[in-house]
Amino acid sequence: MKKHFILTITLVAGLAALLISGRASAQQAAVKRTDLQRHDLSTPGKETVQARIDFAPGAAFGKHKHPGEEIIYVIEGALEYEVEGKAPVVLKAGDVLFIPAGTIHAARNVGNYNGAELATYVVEKGKPLVVMDTTAVSGKRP
Repeated sequence: MKKHFILTITLVAGLAALLISGRASAQQAAVKRTDLQRHDLSTPGKETVQARIDFAPGAAFGKHKHPGEEIIYVIEGALEYEVEGKAPVVLKAGDVLFIPAGTIHAARNVGNYNGAELATYVVEKGKPLVVMDTTAVSGKRP
């Protein structure tokens, strides 16, 4: 009986992990990043990276930060940004946003159509471009 109980618990835990990882994979697939260019800057140890980020309707990219500044230009759709220390803001095509280095932020598509941004990063060379925020505990959608 004890073996049966342990087997049942193991199966339930495995199923839960599979469901959670499937959800995470589906969410990541709904946000697509296309790197456009990367160049060293004249400032030692700095580089610029430019990318297009596409968000499917309802897709979100969770709380994260960068080792430098991010300059955002919304290309299409309606994207909501949560930037640490500020009220959430919804930006539409043609709107811009500046995110200071190391500032935790998140984005999601609040529209019914594709949303996209042109993201330009001025960052420390050799560091990971995106660092997910593992300390954020929130019941809200990013």
